[in-house]
Amino acid sequence: MLFYLNSIFTLLLMNTSKLRIAQSLVLPCGAVIKNRLGKSAMSERLGTIDNRPMKNLAVLFSRWAQGGAGLLITGNVMIDRKALGEPCNVAVENEKDLAALAEWAAAGAQNGTDLWMQINHPGKQAPRGLNRETVAPSAVPFRRDLAAFFPEPRELTREEIEEIILRFGATAAIAKKGGFTGVQIHGAHGYLVSQFLSPHHNRRDDDWGGSPERRMSFVLEVVREIRRQVGEAFPIGIKLNSADFQKGGFEEDESLNVLRALEKEKIDLIEISGGTYEAPVMTGAASADSPPAPRESTRQREAYFLEFAEKARKAVRTPLMLTGGFRTLAGINSAVESGAIDIAGMARLLAVEPDAPSRFLKGEEAIHTVKPVTTGIAPVDKMALMELAWYKRQIHRLGEGKNPKPDESALRALAGELWTTGLDTFRNRHMRA
Repeated sequence: MLFYLNSIFTLLLMNTSKLRIAQSLVLPCGAVIKNRLGKSAMSERLGTIDNRPMKNLAVLFSRWAQGGAGLLITGNVMIDRKALGEPCNVAVENEKDLAALAEWAAAGAQNGTDLWMQINHPGKQAPRGLNRETVAPSAVPFRRDLAAFFPEPRELTREEIEEIILRFGATAAIAKKGGFTGVQIHGAHGYLVSQFLSPHHNRRDDDWGGSPERRMSFVLEVVREIRRQVGEAFPIGIKLNSADFQKGGFEEDESLNVLRALEKEKIDLIEISGGTYEAPVMTGAASADSPPAPRESTRQREAYFLEFAEKARKAVRTPLMLTGGFRTLAGINSAVESGAIDIAGMARLLAVEPDAPSRFLKGEEAIHTVKPVTTGIAPVDKMALMELAWYKRQIHRLGEGKNPKPDESALRALAGELWTTGLDTFRNRHMRA
């Protein structure tokens, strides 16, 4: 409580022009982000059924660019149309949609804002029926209660791994050509890069698995290939789990070693998160494999992974972004002021209050408070997909030029999501048949 009160007192005494979050940040590559507030990735699902960017993306990111954040990171842009994470993901494999990408990039880069494309491959974390098959480092199925939703994957061949690495580089190069000011590799939340890092998912005994050093080979090769294709001056970031909170999975000590290796590769920004669809702690949800509830002092500091960020700061000097749990101006500014992180990331708040960063920069609190989205159906509420569905609907309203509905019923959102996802999945499979 003392920490929290001291933070508020400090802000009251401070001229808002001197707020740490209002200061610019110089990245290792030389690029400058105008302030220390970032919008973390949220899945927009505003691609067409054949995975091309819709015009709604420009409307949506124009709204966010006017909202005050220094850095906007897009939701999943997939590097392969045959490997989607959700129906209606945007996929970028070549330059045929360069004009649409340029429109999106120009909208999101208004107001001196940086717009980074998050690039991703889902690995096995793709709903049943969406892709012809799912692939992963090893053929490890989801746990029993989720197996009905996610099929058992096939193990990737060495040749396929090398092709995927090239695809990451190609998508990044197209993003640069389209006007995006950086890219972020999605290496968290149980997607393919995260799967390679985890001893639970990666049980290979070749050059790509079998030891912590070989498990991190994939992500390092992805970074190197992107750098080869975009050059030294283009920002490359990564979203990385502090841990995946699964038994026998990726743990903090291994994550710190990956951070050190990424620093040697001159990565520009590391966003810290944690969890997977099987253990969705990134949403604030608990799971059977989640750690014990945080101490009261930790909750007062708001961010879910701030303690790990402090460990990471001791391990590397690479700029760090932290997302998850921030609720107040005091909590956000104090986390940045402490030096543990360089950018405070927000996601769900900006789906219901896109102008919140501007308020924070003026020394004001946000109007809305992010609260758990629940249906009252326990099995559904324990899944990260429920939260994703509700916030996706708010994002779609913004993309239509409308205001969000912070009080929308979770059950209504769930019903709508089941219908649209089922329909989109069917249409996606039918189109590829």
